[in-house]
Amino acid sequence: MLPTPSDLPLPLLITGLAGVAGFNAFAHFRRHHGDAVIAQRSVKNWPLRGPGIEACDLEDAAGMRRLFEKHEFRSVLSCGGSCALKSCELDPAMARRVNVQGLHSLLAAIKDRPTRLVHLSVDLVYSGDFAGDYVETDPADPVTVYGHTMVEGENLLLNERPDACILRISLPMGVSFNGHAGAVDWIQSRFQKNKPATLYFDEVRTPTYVECLNQAIAAVLSNQLAGIYHCGGPHKMSLFEIAQVVNRIGGYPPELLQGCPRIEAGPVPPRAGNVTMNSSKLLRAMPELTIDPWPLCPEHVPTHRNWHFERGHDEQGSLKKLQETLYAKPFGQNL
Repeated sequence: MLPTPSDLPLPLLITGLAGVAGFNAFAHFRRHHGDAVIAQRSVKNWPLRGPGIEACDLEDAAGMRRLFEKHEFRSVLSCGGSCALKSCELDPAMARRVNVQGLHSLLAAIKDRPTRLVHLSVDLVYSGDFAGDYVETDPADPVTVYGHTMVEGENLLLNERPDACILRISLPMGVSFNGHAGAVDWIQSRFQKNKPATLYFDEVRTPTYVECLNQAIAAVLSNQLAGIYHCGGPHKMSLFEIAQVVNRIGGYPPELLQGCPRIEAGPVPPRAGNVTMNSSKLLRAMPELTIDPWPLCPEHVPTHRNWHFERGHDEQGSLKKLQETLYAKPFGQNL
């Protein structure tokens, strides 16, 4: 059985509100549990404010301690960190401060509390230089500073908090706070401004609807799973294919989409290859859990590189259609 609202240890803290995963998780859990859910955002991100949102930098150990003393959290969903690949590559000290030191502060705030801790890591702990379909026992071999700091954070949690659960996610498909941070948001914002977008043929991911991700998070917060689990969708899609879907479903001019192999991306940041993940371990541990494919509708899956040019006379793409099918599962449809 999947968890009921009463199964979740409350109050719940969600760190990293500015990211797609944290932003959508906060909306989901706040809707179900109200004031028992609190979100953390960085102090300087002042536009991100509202009920239940607390301003505190993750690496501020004293501030995090005060936050725990104020709310007495019984569970934490850790989504914090910087995933800006180029920024991390150019400023490794910043990347480590945010992605690793922030976890040190969180662990210090939890101390010996019996707090349920679920941490979101990422598929980019792998290089993707092999055939993909990674399982949890495959050795991490990241090609970016961001990936290295995420591995360091994983190891810190495994050593300091062995009862914590680490979910490695891929691209969470949902809205972002600033309108251009998420995969769909960034791509469609380029097309919406009539600007070209160049995506890679050979960077392959396992995107996941945020609805499925939130359901998995709720289940893991409510049980005692520990260690590393992959949590990606069943469709393996290149960044170029993802952009094809956005282009056609959104009704944008097909010539705005351009593609290239990742070797042409330049040295900074380096690009991973096929980092698709096998999530069988998580699904075996929770048989009632389902992770639907993104996109859900089979007719929205590209079949070749010119697929997004194929528009029927009665096919009308739009931002509304994009929002209804790519940001969220189409209403009433399940596989």
